[in-house]
Amino acid sequence: MRKTKLDYIFIFSVLALTAMGLLIVFSASPTMGLKLGDTYYFIKKHLLYLLLGFAALLYGASLDIGKLRERARLIFGISIFLLLLVYIPGVGQKVLGASRWINLVVFSFQPSELIKFSIILFLAEYLSKLGKQIEDFWKGLLPPLLVVGMVAALIILQPDLGTAITISATSFILIFTAGARYLHLALLGGAGAFGVLVISLVSPYRLRRLVAFIDPWKDPQGIGFQVIQSLLAVGSGGVMGLGLGASRQKFFYLPQQFTDFIFAILCEELGLVGGGLVVILFMLFCARGLKIAYSTADKFSSLLAAGIVSWLTLQALINIMVVTGMLPTTGIPLPFISYGGTATIINLFSVGIVLNISTQAKK
Repeated sequence: MRKTKLDYIFIFSVLALTAMGLLIVFSASPTMGLKLGDTYYFIKKHLLYLLLGFAALLYGASLDIGKLRERARLIFGISIFLLLLVYIPGVGQKVLGASRWINLVVFSFQPSELIKFSIILFLAEYLSKLGKQIEDFWKGLLPPLLVVGMVAALIILQPDLGTAITISATSFILIFTAGARYLHLALLGGAGAFGVLVISLVSPYRLRRLVAFIDPWKDPQGIGFQVIQSLLAVGSGGVMGLGLGASRQKFFYLPQQFTDFIFAILCEELGLVGGGLVVILFMLFCARGLKIAYSTADKFSSLLAAGIVSWLTLQALINIMVVTGMLPTTGIPLPFISYGGTATIINLFSVGIVLNISTQAKK
């Protein structure tokens, strides 16, 4: 066994993505800031979130992983409690028809962002103890599946199908990494895909999103508007882009232009080169993160690192595919780049945990 230094390539990928996000939030947010009487309203808040996020990263990098493991179930239980609070009138806050936030007067908190991390923490702790028992469906596999199903159901009710899919897919990867049987994994994958299809078909607004994905031009001023504006932004950037700050779609054409659809503005201003650089940085983040997970001797730490890296990479993949019209619209941000408070802090804290694990004893 040997200890190693921090993985600086992994750190570089995160810092580079964060810097690109800061530039595009600065460029894309002033038009919406004008509505609040301050052009720099959102960029100032984003800078505050980044400061808190990097403080959380340093905290995560210095944590005792053993103590974190001991408190995994407690942290998960608190996350579930916070997730339930969004359904309490006066506590939960509705934004654009979705109950995803807790109103804390000074700021709003989004429990679904915390649950992304805490369910990975819980599963890493649980699965690391199972050993070969993971191959037994009833005794090994079913209990964590019930927990994941409960969490996914609570999030779907908000409604937030995109986050539920991200959590379920990340859990699937963790279960695969822990050594589940291929037959069980195949059945789980098939059941999950069927479940998403059914949920999409029985919900009127999700069905409209599915129709918009198939043919956005059928209703260009209605359900297809956001998809079309996103594709126009991506396409108009060309190879080199229009230039930083030169986006046209950010002027109240593209909704969510510095949150869920920030990648479209990035491609419009920085072109294929900028968009390709983001993809390469996420690939680098994934490769180095999984290398850390694979190299770590402790099974809990290995599963925890693999889960965190898989979650953030999957979320980035889903976001980019939505923006470029390869998936129906879902409301999930692009990690490290989109504007956001809870997500920014939790994401960077999770990166700190992976950096912490990178210094542990290796195989």
